[in-house]
Amino acid sequence: MRSNKIKAVIFDMDGVLIDTEKHYNAAWCEAARMAGFDFKREHALMLRSCDAQLAAKMMKDIFGAGFDYFAIREVRRRLVAERLEQYGLEKKPGIDEILAFLHEKGIKAAVATATPIELTLQHLENIGVRDQFDRIVSAKQVAHGKPAPDVYLYACEQIGEKPQECIAVEDSPNGVKSAYAAGCKPVMVPDLTQPEEEIQPLLYAVADTLWDIRRLF
Repeated sequence: MRSNKIKAVIFDMDGVLIDTEKHYNAAWCEAARMAGFDFKREHALMLRSCDAQLAAKMMKDIFGAGFDYFAIREVRRRLVAERLEQYGLEKKPGIDEILAFLHEKGIKAAVATATPIELTLQHLENIGVRDQFDRIVSAKQVAHGKPAPDVYLYACEQIGEKPQECIAVEDSPNGVKSAYAAGCKPVMVPDLTQPEEEIQPLLYAVADTLWDIRRLF
């Protein structure tokens, strides 16, 4: 599959650029169990890149009205920070190579993440790629988080490109749905899970690593 019309690549961050989703998953499970809920890996997977209000409703539907999503999320944030302090931030394979390739080809690069912008900038600075992107945006800067299209529409607006001329690199169903709804071309680089059946029709392509995205040009 090739396209000569791609003007930009917009990357999700967690699970795509940095190997943090495993820490989020473990921390969600620990925080929710500390609050007394029989919370499993499958529940944490549902929360990847998910809009907070939507996530809160989903968890209440599963666990009942007593599930205080926002209180549990605060504990999860602390646990993730502790895990990152312990293990450090790990780059996903191919990040430097694909960014160099895009620059060489004159293709813009951006980030559209569910993570708050301050933490996003800090993480990207820590792994040495912050200055490699034309724009970095967060779902916290728009009305609705993923799977709504808002953050991808905002990213496209910021880089001055049409969504249909942008590849969106994602690792989660919520991210893929967001990119697709915005009109971007979703490319999944699997992290914790392979493409679920429900999102397969939405995908422009699947790549094993970030570096493998180059075959789409």
